[in-house]
Amino acid sequence: MCRKKPKPRQFFLFNDVLVYGNILINKKKYNKQHILPLDSIQLKSIDDIEDGLNHGWQIISPSKSFSVYAATAVEKNDWMTHINQCIHTLRTRKGSNVDTCQTSPVWVPDVEANVCMHCRKSEFSVLNRRHHCRSCGIVCCSSCSDKRWLLPHQSQKPLRVCLTCFNKLTIQALERTPLGVSSSVPSVEDFGQEKFSEPPTFYSP
Repeated sequence: MCRKKPKPRQFFLFNDVLVYGNILINKKKYNKQHILPLDSIQLKSIDDIEDGLNHGWQIISPSKSFSVYAATAVEKNDWMTHINQCIHTLRTRKGSNVDTCQTSPVWVPDVEANVCMHCRKSEFSVLNRRHHCRSCGIVCCSSCSDKRWLLPHQSQKPLRVCLTCFNKLTIQALERTPLGVSSSVPSVEDFGQEKFSEPPTFYSP
């Protein structure tokens, strides 16, 4: 499920990774493929919606999270069962459990937000573009997402976050700083005044 509309993707499940992308194989056109380590993945089922997309689940990982929809309930169940089995086997063999690791949010699709989900006032238009908070995934206006924060599990560069997440992350960082130690937490002025380059108009999980 992309940010604007559903798009077909091919998935390949291996013992330790999940590979997906625009892979045709027969007629080639491999394009860019994405690889997610299975031991960092969590799955979450999505309830069916009447007159909407059905047979879906979320693939949640530190680097990227997104929704996937199968053609039938049986296909959904088979995929989730096999992926969970591979995850369990891999984690058991490695003796690891990463369910407590930081994960990326599943972005709210553009069509589900006609107004900013932060201020609840700004209406989106051709001139007033939608932006996504990289910390919580909501759709917000430019004014409500003009801050950045370093999310190492997603990127080596500071990413756009909404005002609520920025404040929450700032408080959390300050709470982790020992007394008497100078804090390296960026101030509001450090990140708040910088201009963003235009975000991608297509989000491809």
